[in-house]
Amino acid sequence: MKTISILGIYVADLAFFADSIPVKGETILGQDYVVGPGGKGSNQAVAAAKAGGNVKFISKIGDDQFGNMAIEIYKEVGVDYTNVIQTKKFTTGTAGIFINKLSGENAITVVPGAAGKIITKDIDISTIKNSSIFLTQLELPIELVEYSLEIAKKNNVTTILNPAPAVKLNDKILNLIDYFTPNETEASFYVNHAINSIEDIKKASLSLLDKGIKNVIITLGAKGSYYKSKKEEFLINAYEPKDKVIDTTGAGDAFNAGLAVGLSEGLSIRDSIKFANVTAGLSTTKIGTAKSMPTRSEIDKCLQLIYD
Repeated sequence: MKTISILGIYVADLAFFADSIPVKGETILGQDYVVGPGGKGSNQAVAAAKAGGNVKFISKIGDDQFGNMAIEIYKEVGVDYTNVIQTKKFTTGTAGIFINKLSGENAITVVPGAAGKIITKDIDISTIKNSSIFLTQLELPIELVEYSLEIAKKNNVTTILNPAPAVKLNDKILNLIDYFTPNETEASFYVNHAINSIEDIKKASLSLLDKGIKNVIITLGAKGSYYKSKKEEFLINAYEPKDKVIDTTGAGDAFNAGLAVGLSEGLSIRDSIKFANVTAGLSTTKIGTAKSMPTRSEIDKCLQLIYD
């Protein structure tokens, strides 16, 4: 089975549920809270492994209770964590997540902790160069993102960059990206115009291709995912789960994981996006991030129902 290598952060998610998300200066009463494993890179690693991928995760965690939580879930779902460094020097990162219990919408503050202290010598080059897909995000120092993407491209590894959170990227990084997967807000940041219509989406996708990116996938939440390359473009409708959407936190991570698994298995880009849409949709029907990610059997069952 082809390998997916993922570089990113692990943090412990502290999720708080209420009927609204507090605004500046506001205090509200919540109904519940959950502590669980999170961090975009880690969520993607867990989701990809549960979706059937052969996953190697690269990160750094603290030698503490939250760090041990990470190791437990990697063992449980089959993520290879050989390249996850556990250190006593730094504490494991955390994320404070506020979730609107009525809509599932969220707002998040991330403190990377140990994961933000990864340096280039911590990255095992052979792990990236021997994989078929390399996936990373922007919760890490930008020089690490560039370094790892360079390793991947020099060794003909397909690269996926999930540009979250959105930060300024230089032309060198943009030219190292095979698949760029922003949501509407992130895409708007990179093209400097609002995205409110399908025409805005098409315009943004073209602008991103012109920057040197090879394939653009803009995720549109309940509206689906829009794909564009120099050769083709199309919109794939979102998967609408039968169960109620209760927590959208981590849906973007589920999408990127599903995309990586689909591509690693040789699926077409259209089928890879369908696979990713279902993975993301199913993840919204459970509370939490890593623990809400669907299994391969759940994904395959839904794919057969809606696309066969």
